[in-house]
Amino acid sequence: MPIRLLLALCLLLTSLLSAPAQSRRRAQLTNPSTANTPVPVVAAPQARLLEGMLLRSSILNQAVRYSIYLPPDYYTSNRRYPVVYLLHGYGDNETSWVQFGEADHTTDEGIRAGQLPPVILVMPNGGTSYFINDYRNQVRYEDMFVQELIPHIDSTFRTRTQREFRAISGLSMGGFGSLVLAMHHPDLFGSCAALSAAARTDEMIVAMPADRYNQTLGPVMSGPVSGPDRLTLTWKRNSPIILAQSAPENDLKKVRWYIDCGDDDALSEGNANLHIALMKRQIPHEYRVRDGAHNWTYWRGSLPSVLQFFATEFHR
Repeated sequence: MPIRLLLALCLLLTSLLSAPAQSRRRAQLTNPSTANTPVPVVAAPQARLLEGMLLRSSILNQAVRYSIYLPPDYYTSNRRYPVVYLLHGYGDNETSWVQFGEADHTTDEGIRAGQLPPVILVMPNGGTSYFINDYRNQVRYEDMFVQELIPHIDSTFRTRTQREFRAISGLSMGGFGSLVLAMHHPDLFGSCAALSAAARTDEMIVAMPADRYNQTLGPVMSGPVSGPDRLTLTWKRNSPIILAQSAPENDLKKVRWYIDCGDDDALSEGNANLHIALMKRQIPHEYRVRDGAHNWTYWRGSLPSVLQFFATEFHR
């Protein structure tokens, strides 16, 4: 038998044998009720809350952890987004605004309701630094924040980099940090909202119990000293009240200010003095005193209004 004829017969036999298998495969693809139908593979949605993120800081000579919330349409659009930096309080970390403050849920709800524009939230770990450079200039957190963290976020995520689309907020120690960072760098931030900020008068600093001062403010401002010795150059450079009294007026007017502190909060006196200092210099700002204390119940209740305050600038 010629070889050419033999090859033709083999091909014909192969096609006849494979036809039933091909028919079964077509039936599986077109009939969803067929038994053992393969389950379609659907790609899982990409995470919009990223925790445990790391910035390798050469200024601090260590890694800085941060959490970041991305808006619902982040992975399905090419747009750029405004950014809000949320700073935690003393003893907390980069997870606290999500774990206790429910910042991601609050923002999601506001976006779905049309009350907020899609926005990115950045929540860095500030340790117990008060988010400033310490008096020995060894822990330069403020320098890291300005020179490394903000550029890192802007280059890694699709942010709007103009100052009017960058806002900063925080609670307690983070409220202090947000005020100082915005007062020191008005060209970087369009808005600042301080919640129960650790803003104290000089008299309050001098009168603080030694154990409390030496545990919290001492390592950052002065070391373990007492009385007027606590009023160091570092304190004067970073006191929100002193800055409100002495910073260039035009710089203060560049930023939209929002101050909120509960009437049962031990820090209400300092926040009231900050309000008075800004008012005396005719610096526009929002000042809120609501029923509440120094706790997450109060801060969770404050966050929606803070985000709406920022949104008025983001919306233009």
